[in-house]
Amino acid sequence: MRLPLRCDDAVPRRLHRRPGRGIPTRGGSGAESRRDIHHLDRRWSWGGRMDDDVVADWIDRLLPERLRWLERSTGVPVVFGGSTSKTRLVIGRLRGTYGTGLSGLEVRPGTGLGGRVLRDRTPHRVNDYARTADITHEYDPIVVRQERLTSVFALPITVGDAVCGVLYGAVRDHLPVGDRAVRTAEVAVAQLGRDVEERLRPDPGLDGADPLAELAAVIAETDDEALRTRLMRIHRELGGREPATEPQVTLAPREVEALRLVEVGASNVEIAARMGLSPQTVKTYLRNAARKLAVRNRTAAVHAARTAGLL
Repeated sequence: MRLPLRCDDAVPRRLHRRPGRGIPTRGGSGAESRRDIHHLDRRWSWGGRMDDDVVADWIDRLLPERLRWLERSTGVPVVFGGSTSKTRLVIGRLRGTYGTGLSGLEVRPGTGLGGRVLRDRTPHRVNDYARTADITHEYDPIVVRQERLTSVFALPITVGDAVCGVLYGAVRDHLPVGDRAVRTAEVAVAQLGRDVEERLRPDPGLDGADPLAELAAVIAETDDEALRTRLMRIHRELGGREPATEPQVTLAPREVEALRLVEVGASNVEIAARMGLSPQTVKTYLRNAARKLAVRNRTAAVHAARTAGLL
């Protein structure tokens, strides 16, 4: 389901040196700065105006568990991240750091590795943070000298169509971060974005629920054939699709979770690590889901489950 997104025009803001912090979070001016931040100042709308702070709050709540899982499942010793606030990223969740220099650090689009992710809206990785020419180096006093990080990757946390945060992973031993660790982190941020979207959707039982969907639910629960026929006619006249007359497929929560991970491109091994299961158990869940959905493989199962509104 594609979430509706409304963007307001961003107003460039100059960021100043934070008290007690050795690295300035200065903001540029002019066309380049405005272009960099234009896509970051967003407002979400589900039938009303939703402040960015709501999205940021959910990311900050859910991020610690994702960082713990990423650390356990990949062995990457340093993981951290944060959410966007207005035109900048604020790093607020840390694991494995030596000090607190990264905590509360504000990252402007285009600066450092995370700022490049914000600007480009794509993942980035560097194998020698201190020497690479691919990023700017405002944050070296913390990243290199205090934390001694060498190979670092950063991934955008996307909610709907907006980059609303960044997740980082890093090592200190001058060895590059492996592709498997990055792929696992991609699964983590994709699931995090979905979890935030799920929490932002209105409760279907509250005011504002789709009347046609509610009428279809009443039709599905009606045993009186004459009444069902009348209600279906009303439903059609109001422009609704023909309500399903066959019983809906029901998947177990674990089957749904496994299919969601398949949907974001995770392998069975990655799904097993994410769910704390063996790959064989994951295969069983996916096989059962495919059987219930009357399809033959996991890709078709994802499509069928999405069509049935199960994902």
